[in-house]
Amino acid sequence: MRLEEGQKVGGRYRLVRRLGAGGMADVWLAEDEMLDRRVALKFLHERFNADTQFVERFRREAKAAAGLQHPNLVGVYDRGTEDGRHWIAMEYVEGASLRDLIARGLSVPEAIEIVRQILAGVRYAHQHGIVHRDLKPGNVLVDAEGRARVTDFGIARAGASEITQTGSVLGTAQYLSPEQAQGLDVTQAADIYSIGVILYEALTGRVPFDGDSAVAVAMRQVTETPRPPAELNPAVGPALSSVVMRALEKDPERRFASADEFLRALDAAEADPALAAAAPLPPAPPPPEPPPKREFWTRRKLIALGVILALLIGVAAWALTRAEQVRVPAVVGFSQDRAERVLQEAGFEVAPRTFESCDEPQTVVEQDPAGGTNADAGSTVVIHVSIGSQVAVPNLAGMRVDRAAARLKDAQLQADQREVFSNRVEPGRVVRTEPPAGEQVACQSVVEMLVSQGANLVPVPDVVGLDEADAETAIRDARLIPNVETRDADEPEGTVIDQSPAPGTEIRPRSEVTIVVSTGAGSVEVPNVVGQPERTALNTLRERGVTNVEIRRQETDVRSEDGRVLDQAPSPGTRIRSGDRVTIFVGEYVAPATPPEDDVSADDAAGRPLAWRPR
Repeated sequence: MRLEEGQKVGGRYRLVRRLGAGGMADVWLAEDEMLDRRVALKFLHERFNADTQFVERFRREAKAAAGLQHPNLVGVYDRGTEDGRHWIAMEYVEGASLRDLIARGLSVPEAIEIVRQILAGVRYAHQHGIVHRDLKPGNVLVDAEGRARVTDFGIARAGASEITQTGSVLGTAQYLSPEQAQGLDVTQAADIYSIGVILYEALTGRVPFDGDSAVAVAMRQVTETPRPPAELNPAVGPALSSVVMRALEKDPERRFASADEFLRALDAAEADPALAAAAPLPPAPPPPEPPPKREFWTRRKLIALGVILALLIGVAAWALTRAEQVRVPAVVGFSQDRAERVLQEAGFEVAPRTFESCDEPQTVVEQDPAGGTNADAGSTVVIHVSIGSQVAVPNLAGMRVDRAAARLKDAQLQADQREVFSNRVEPGRVVRTEPPAGEQVACQSVVEMLVSQGANLVPVPDVVGLDEADAETAIRDARLIPNVETRDADEPEGTVIDQSPAPGTEIRPRSEVTIVVSTGAGSVEVPNVVGQPERTALNTLRERGVTNVEIRRQETDVRSEDGRVLDQAPSPGTRIRSGDRVTIFVGEYVAPATPPEDDVSADDAAGRPLAWRPR
């Protein structure tokens, strides 16, 4: 089964990227689409499929490990089989392994704190009847908050380290208890020993026993006593050194009886660092005194001899039945052509397997067996060759920058960012990407995130009181568009008397700002009051805003015109400024005088109109 980015496993886990590989499993980061969370998917190497006992043990122990829920244990969520390859879904811990932290260097308090957390997790597992059997720094993950979590319970017990397991023992033999090295029954005491080795290495930077082969390390585990850590690191006090040596006792009965007892010893050592010993045990009863002729053969030497003989017999039988062994050249990172040439020159057959990945095209990414291990001459070495890959730019619209950058990293892309204005997306969130979402690009391409810095708004300037030309200039300088309307008003012609939106309002650039410009014609329209009684006319004028009214009397000989407006100036409909004068002419009736009947002038006699005649 070839694993690829974007592939769905178990109907719900979408593979994101390969995190790494170990002696037993490939590890992938995946998205659990059902619960919207990240998980680590571990796929057992295909070479284990033929071992039915191993697979059954793996299933059984993975199921048991799934029941362990503790802050210092990596949770196991699910398990299954995909195209014949067995997998488990585990909690994804973003951080570093304890192996990495030890390589960087740990202080004594840091080392103790991490081991405390390991003990807390292992104590919980022991209480539920689970023994890890393969505790080592590589199986401890520490997240960004400093929380340590033990992983690989299901895999560790299902595939307990065997000295005969080619290519995987040397990495774990340093952490095996003496009883494991001898093939004896394994109990919780084996985990206590392994944690003692981890603490030893965390304090000193080295393991108690090392060697050129797994067999050499196993022999030293059984027969030798390590140097106390206080001799290697002066910062380690006598009490703490005694705690470590107690955990590394050869006899399981002389170690700490439980993780709780180990924790209490650490507490005591921190409380009194100069204490000569931590929870001292009485010395082991001396073995019965042997007969004089057997003085040379002590109990320890007899055990060592038995182990050596057993190992030698196993090695001899293996050597007689196996084919000639040849060291496999390391070709990871080589081009395919070069890798094939090097392997063939070393006497191996080559089986290339190509797959899409973000590694350099035509480059060997993985090999099996691993470089540096021994394999039968003429056997086949499988090389996994990258053919490169195109990945789709994920849709990051609306995401916060940190989340979007992590999403790009998961997609094997590099993130860059540029700030832009946006009226729709809040500041600090991605507006869009360049290239756009969904476009296929090469792995590790740079994707630019356009990040909102908020709306691109400009304040409306205050132009009331300015003349029209100056107002338009001010509006255009603010990247806005003036829209001019006119209105009759008292202000001088061309003066801005109103605007919308109001000054200071923030609006988008290129928006319209309406300004109202005075025509200078005045703000009051003179109403028609001709024919109205004087009082009514005055009320009408006042209601229309005319406050300066001049009344002139005009004689009339028509009785009905008495007290009524006969004329007005300005004429009706004229616009004036408030305060301008409006004159109304009000009729005042004057009765006509009756002339004598004989008083007829010559003009009247001649037929011309009279200056006065009765009505």
